Amino acid sequence: MSGEAYRRGAAGSSSSGVDEELIAVARVVKVRGVRGEVAAHLLTDFPERFEGLEELIAIDAAGARQPLAVEKSWLHGGRVILKFAGYDSPEDAQVLVGRELAVPEADAVELDEDEFYDWQLIDCRVEMIDKREIGRVAEVLHTGAAPVLVVREGKREHLIPLAESICVEIDTEAKLIRVDPPEGLLEI
Repeated sequence: MSGEAYRRGAAGSSSSGVDEELIAVARVVKVRGVRGEVAAHLLTDFPERFEGLEELIAIDAAGARQPLAVEKSWLHGGRVILKFAGYDSPEDAQVLVGRELAVPEADAVELDEDEFYDWQLIDCRVEMIDKREIGRVAEVLHTGAAPVLVVREGKREHLIPLAESICVEIDTEAKLIRVDPPEGLLEI
């Protein structure tokens, strides 16, 4: 099962006017150099995805989207450096600082059959194998050997390890996770 590979970007209309779910792959943290390049913090487990990438979608704090043509990109010091068409000076590029950079959900890197992105698990209904509902996944924590699902139902919260022996069925299409927890896990 995959760690925190992507986070869902803001919803809204794309430049073509069609609503499209986005996946944030980076966040611009600062301007770099004198040619309008920016340094961005990676929000993906797949930094190689930037090689040959032609377009990213910038999302501002209000959720407005802006397509950006990528002229160059390279990895440096754990970040991705990007040069966008039309941003040719530090002053031009400054407006991009703080924006998330996203790709359409359809362009997500394909995972193996038993791997999932965090955003695919969020809001999944969680139920026991006898179909008794436990709650919905509110977040996925990455703290140790296995990710942990934070499952909430009202004011109650359960921490369920995302392990094959416990999460016996995961159907992201149906937004359903069936669990067979060991005795006492849900009473903690």
